Amino acid sequence: MITYGDGTADDPWKLKTPPGSSEYEAWRDETADPPALVVQVGKTRLSYQLRALDDAAAMLAEHGDWMELGNADEGKPVKDGSLEAWARDETNPVGGYYGLRKGYRGRFANYVSPVLELLGVAELEHKPRGNRIRARVRPT
Repeated sequence: MITYGDGTADDPWKLKTPPGSSEYEAWRDETADPPALVVQVGKTRLSYQLRALDDAAAMLAEHGDWMELGNADEGKPVKDGSLEAWARDETNPVGGYYGLRKGYRGRFANYVSPVLELLGVAELEHKPRGNRIRARVRPT
């Protein structure tokens, strides 16, 4: 179940990972330098550049089809062509990792993709394994 907060530290989004196996909270911190999407998973806090939401939505729209998530911790190999691979690639708009905390820059696809779904810019699968994402097609 997703609880819709307003996406602030005082009223975070309460989300589940794509397979639905873990709950976490996320919120925007526009006062951070750079502005961040903060993710709290138990006692662990991760953060990603806030611009990742717009950049990923644009990339998915350009991609035009389903893309594997490819979740992986920082330093672990990722599947080519996956969302996780894009979020680390030197050719993405930030020239590498969107994650802001060294050692915790991975798992982008696991935690950012449900936020993209919540914001209505992406469709996300929720199977036990092998989930994919694509841009939400908007009626013209």
